[in-house]
Amino acid sequence: MSNFTLGLAIIGGLLLAALVAWNTWSSRRNTPRQAQPAAPAFAAGDPGERNDPVFTDTDPVPLPVLEKKPGLDALIDVIAPIVLEALASGDAALAAIPTTRRAGSKPFAIEGLNEASEQWEAPQAGQRYSAFQAGVQMANRTGALNEIEYSEFVMKAQAFADTVNGSPDFPEMLHEVARARELDQFAGDHDAQLGFTLRARNAAWSPGYVQQNAARLGFVSGVIPGRMVLPAQAAGLPPVLGLTFDTQAAMAEDPALSAIREVTLSLDAPQVDRSERPFVRMRETAIALAASMDGLITDDNGQVIRPESLDGIGADLEQLYDTLDGRDLSAGSALARRLFS
Repeated sequence: MSNFTLGLAIIGGLLLAALVAWNTWSSRRNTPRQAQPAAPAFAAGDPGERNDPVFTDTDPVPLPVLEKKPGLDALIDVIAPIVLEALASGDAALAAIPTTRRAGSKPFAIEGLNEASEQWEAPQAGQRYSAFQAGVQMANRTGALNEIEYSEFVMKAQAFADTVNGSPDFPEMLHEVARARELDQFAGDHDAQLGFTLRARNAAWSPGYVQQNAARLGFVSGVIPGRMVLPAQAAGLPPVLGLTFDTQAAMAEDPALSAIREVTLSLDAPQVDRSERPFVRMRETAIALAASMDGLITDDNGQVIRPESLDGIGADLEQLYDTLDGRDLSAGSALARRLFS
């Protein structure tokens, strides 16, 4: 073999080795980051004992129990009193309530004045009621109560009243519709649903990697695949924050091979009590996840969010809370959760 041929062979070998090395590096770089394996368990009292929580994709995490549905309130509901000819049983009332608890897109409800407790409540079997009232919500995130929905409310309430031998007294429609529009305008002007997008700088993330990092900050798995929530302090309340990523990636046959390049951190401000410090926790969570997962905090357009921008958002949110408080629709209250839904 000549020196020239030998040189070509050496150069070819070096190029092949370089190509293999580059492919290996590229493969590792593009492989989604994986969750760390669980720490070994120790018996109680053993040296080096650790009590760190272990999170896996299959561990079921119970969600808060839903609270009892709040009652009708003239602040956000049209209410029609129903006078009875005689006491009515809860069983009869339950049988008379329409199966569809909506008038158009607005929640519809019947409440009875319990003869024994003298409290308004949803009708219950075995109880007796001296009066009823029908109500329909004036506004929600679908818009204001309109004339057609009001008419449907009247029909449902009248049918119920006829069945329990009652006489309803309906408020004037145009007045209530105008009141609904004013409430809807206020709600629209003071609704705040915030979102940060966390984007991977380099390597993508696997679903397990995202879940493990979020779980360390208190998030638990939600009902929908690809969604996690940060629970409120009290059971039955809406979550403080939400974290979502690609549902298909979460449902893949082998999630470890799914590549996620962005996750969304969200806050539904009117749904969460300000005592939870929701925006402060949202900001701290975004910074912590960005640091642990090598990500960037951006807006919906992919622009990096600056610290001064976060300060401004926080100040605006405090003003929003004050305004809602002044309207008796404090963020996180039962009425606010109904209105902003």
